[in-house]
Amino acid sequence: MHNLKSWFLLREDITYLNFGSFGACPKPVFKKYQQFQLELEQEPVLFIASNGLKYLAHSREALSNYLNCFKDDIVYVTNPSYAVNAVAKSFNLKEGDEILTTDLEYGACDKTWSYYCKKAGATYVRQHISLPLQSKEQFVEEFFKGLSSKTKLIFLSHITSSTALRQPVKEICTIAKQKGILTFVDGAHAPGQIPVDLLALNADMYTGACHKWMMTPKGSSFLYVRKELQHLIDPLVISWGYHALFPSASQFLDYHQSNGTRDYSAFLTIPAAIDFMKEHEWEKVAGNCRKLVQENADAFCKLLETVPLAPVNDNFILQLLSAEIKTNEPEKLHDYFFEKYKIQIPVMRHGNKVYLRYSINAFNSQQDLDKLFAAICDIKNTTGFIE
Repeated sequence: MHNLKSWFLLREDITYLNFGSFGACPKPVFKKYQQFQLELEQEPVLFIASNGLKYLAHSREALSNYLNCFKDDIVYVTNPSYAVNAVAKSFNLKEGDEILTTDLEYGACDKTWSYYCKKAGATYVRQHISLPLQSKEQFVEEFFKGLSSKTKLIFLSHITSSTALRQPVKEICTIAKQKGILTFVDGAHAPGQIPVDLLALNADMYTGACHKWMMTPKGSSFLYVRKELQHLIDPLVISWGYHALFPSASQFLDYHQSNGTRDYSAFLTIPAAIDFMKEHEWEKVAGNCRKLVQENADAFCKLLETVPLAPVNDNFILQLLSAEIKTNEPEKLHDYFFEKYKIQIPVMRHGNKVYLRYSINAFNSQQDLDKLFAAICDIKNTTGFIE
């Protein structure tokens, strides 16, 4: 595939196979970021109190068009964990209530829901999903075994982190809607990797990261809440937006956007990131990346003496691939990949298992994966890190 490495700021000496964790920003988007920061420092009052707010409105409009939702139904947050905390803290949990999720979710979100459920005397139900997956139907059937009359909300990832699996969220949201159960989707890995149509998905709430696959600077994410529910979501920080002296047409925006002094330059680069993707025909780029991921799946799994976690197709496997790896020292193994081979790749604990995950974007090539595979062989032959 056509390699776009020259457009990125990544170090030349690093084989970067960990785009999924924190993304990477293209040069023109980063330049726009620095321009906003410079404007902020040249006239802070004008930027924070006036011009910056106009830029935010323009940015939200561009993002809402990209996600197919109404611009006043999204607010910017620094990361999806912030959004999950805002929702979990606001959610009116009572003793005996249940939040239904899977046992494949992101650890920080698990911790958030566990904290607030414990505080309320509610239960965070982590429904077991059998791996490897066989089909969407199997997933949906297994997931809804965790449903009960006490279930108040379904929370799940669009694309999981440690296992790198696309979950059938549209199917689950449709069934939940029929049953009158609220849904909240963690889409940290979705926007920029797959098309996200929020109105078609019909989730009640959705959070996504722009600093991952949309390639904006770090600390740039959003929370979408269906208009009828927005009054339920309290801000994590009470500030000038509460009983605003000059309120906007949206209390949701006032509460969550006006929460004290901060540099929101990263949020303002989202239109530039969308333009960058359009200019480089990102659907084709993403398709080529998925092809590279999928074509190498069998070789990767054979090296690790395991099997793919799901059928290797677009239903489940996109620009990330995880495989179980047998190691007792995942943190040391991660450091060894980096220090010995200059490969940046996550080695992640999840429950009692460990997963090695590579992610592919426009700057990667087959040579990067060949280098990874050679390093795995070398580690297996010369160290005790991989059993």
